[in-house]
Amino acid sequence: MEGFLSFILAGFALAGSPGPATLSLAAAGAAFGARRSLAYMVGQIIGLIAVMGITASGLVGLLLAMPGATPIVLAISAIYFIYLAFRIATAPPLTADSGQDCHPTFVAGTVLSLLNPKGYAAMAAMFSGFVLIRERIALDIAIKIGVLLAIIVTVDIAWLLAGAAMTRFFRDPRTNRIINVSFAVLLIASVAAALLL
Repeated sequence: MEGFLSFILAGFALAGSPGPATLSLAAAGAAFGARRSLAYMVGQIIGLIAVMGITASGLVGLLLAMPGATPIVLAISAIYFIYLAFRIATAPPLTADSGQDCHPTFVAGTVLSLLNPKGYAAMAAMFSGFVLIRERIALDIAIKIGVLLAIIVTVDIAWLLAGAAMTRFFRDPRTNRIINVSFAVLLIASVAAALLL
């Protein structure tokens, strides 16, 4: 039971700490509102389930062991996050009609999770650092995925709602630009920090 509690605490610490996924979710909630960002959040969760499976199966280790694969993967991730930060920084005020159509999508959330270096690092730590059920690997992995999924859903909803609570500031074009650019800078900084781990 002590290992299970440690696993839960570590899960909240890793999933809840500011990173590319959580910051982009808060930014989406702030820029577009919680309802318009819900598909983006669900996409992030689905993508992270895939990351869990990829990490637990050992595929990440095999891919990154291939000569020259790591720089390519990091470059693709960096390009996507720069694009995402640009979209956040240039999102129009909520009063503008154009802002209603460019909200983040399910696919964008899924892609973000699949390219998020912090997600892979966190899942590698969770799956390799804890054993919940000894000598039953499949059950151990299934329980870890179930617990992490519950934690991730809880944390993502909290980040989305925290961002959405700032939506009123996005009606003023000047404040909107300042907050959007700040979120974009934080997103790039969090990706840089994750890549340096």
